[in-house]
Amino acid sequence: MTRPGRTLAAAAALWLALTGLGEALLWRAPLLPTAAAHEARVSDEAFRLLVRLAVPVFAFVVSVLVVAVARFRVRGRPEGDGPPVWGSPRVVGAWLGITGLLAMGIMVNPGLVGLSELMAGHRHDPDVVVRVEGSMWAWKVSYPGSGIEAAPEIVLPVDRLVRFEVTSIDVIHSFWVPAFRVKIDAVPGRVTEAYVRPTRVGEFETDPAFRLQCAELCGFGHAGMRMPVRVVPEEEFRSWLAAGGGKPPATCEPSGTELRSGPGAEVEDPERGPAPQLRAAGLPGGRGG
Repeated sequence: MTRPGRTLAAAAALWLALTGLGEALLWRAPLLPTAAAHEARVSDEAFRLLVRLAVPVFAFVVSVLVVAVARFRVRGRPEGDGPPVWGSPRVVGAWLGITGLLAMGIMVNPGLVGLSELMAGHRHDPDVVVRVEGSMWAWKVSYPGSGIEAAPEIVLPVDRLVRFEVTSIDVIHSFWVPAFRVKIDAVPGRVTEAYVRPTRVGEFETDPAFRLQCAELCGFGHAGMRMPVRVVPEEEFRSWLAAGGGKPPATCEPSGTELRSGPGAEVEDPERGPAPQLRAAGLPGGRGG
């Protein structure tokens, strides 16, 4: 085998070894926190697919660099420039063709496929509506139609579609629950929406991914702007609503659960009016059953 042939063979062997090692590690590495919602599953599947596709590309770049340094290094001070290296139109065409196909494939899946899967579950009316208002540096949470105007925690029923109506009264904040993989900005003067269908029971006391966290730098108290989230069976959620918010939640340190209340604190959407709460619980505005 010629020397260029041996160099290419070494690069190919190193690329295959690094690719295999990277893909094997991905199967076992705990890369992501708890996934507790349908949206989290879709997002995680997309993330894992993109990382697996990125591994051979990254391994290729590393292999070329390592072989180039090992094969073409010069000891001592070089006396001049090395010989010119001419590119091959075939190599350039193959590179553009392969990367172009990868890009188009990613746009289809997980791009369009994942978006369609997310939207398919949000086409009917939500079972629960939760209004969230951000301010420096706390969240105010209310459940329209239930009488709960300043809940000390977010409590949701499992396997029910939830719509969060999010806004801010001062600066831009960002609504983010790690266990749901859902994040949307809280913008002053606007109401933005996020949909979630929780798929497993959990709470902040046992899993820190169950928390509402501000994900937009908003000032000195940004890191402490958080609130516990709890996903419970439907019957327990109904009892919690009937009790007007239930018992105080576990402390979410550093505390971001000091809630602002009083005149002007509640967010109202004049176009929707009072939104329905858990419809299956038969609360005002619900469809019952």
